[in-house]
Amino acid sequence: MSGKIYIEYSFKIQPLQPACDILLAELGELPFESFIEEVDGMLAYILQEDWYPEILDLVRILHEPEITISFSFRELQPENWNASWEQHFKPIFVGDTCAVRAPFHEIPDVDFDIVIVPKMSFGTGHHETTQLMLAYLLKYEFEGKAVLDMGCGTGVLAILAAMKDAQPVHAIDNDPWCYLNALENVDRNGQNHIQVFEGDAGLLTGQKYDCILANINRNSLLTDIPKYALHLSKKGWLMVSGFYTEDIPVISGICMEHQLYLTEQTTMNNWAAVVYSLK
Repeated sequence: MSGKIYIEYSFKIQPLQPACDILLAELGELPFESFIEEVDGMLAYILQEDWYPEILDLVRILHEPEITISFSFRELQPENWNASWEQHFKPIFVGDTCAVRAPFHEIPDVDFDIVIVPKMSFGTGHHETTQLMLAYLLKYEFEGKAVLDMGCGTGVLAILAAMKDAQPVHAIDNDPWCYLNALENVDRNGQNHIQVFEGDAGLLTGQKYDCILANINRNSLLTDIPKYALHLSKKGWLMVSGFYTEDIPVISGICMEHQLYLTEQTTMNNWAAVVYSLK
């Protein structure tokens, strides 16, 4: 990005999900090149040469009466780009053993050092749901386990599973930018045995997994949990996040209909992550 002028948009979103995912998808249809997730919204970047004042006029989610999205934008000169990126993308530490960082951060003294360049994908580790899922991955044993990361984004969860000796590891995302970004991050972390696919739960056929990871929004989970249950091995785990604490009962309800029973749950700032086991 050196030598180029970018426009930085700062979006504040309430309620955050699933509005943030929808906004991300809509901006992905425009010439925005990268996103950075934040606790209350996200930053989005577009080349000045691709920008025009009315660029957001047809973004439908901005006009939904049930959702409040405010935004501001500013021009970033080339010399300010790296400073802005580093300012907003701080390294994340999960426990004492895992770090998620960018290539320009110092190498930490941890067992699992994950290097991510997010581009247009979520999953830098900054969001509570990603941190909760990473904590589950650190807690459970994955050696020799078949793992699927649905809605993989940057691929960070699949990468940690592979670092913990899961085999095979598959990652799926229906966004072409996320698919390409996950491929790049898999290679960047030397985990080339991870297979990344572009698509959705419709790609699942005969494969059984010991663990399925799904950090997606509530509505997508409610639709796809029956499919996940069909592709879990006996006593396999379904680890899900991307929803609020108050959504746990409805998520658990659909899980129980498919013999998936709650094993444990954790929360952070009202975001939830839950592990279910197939009996």
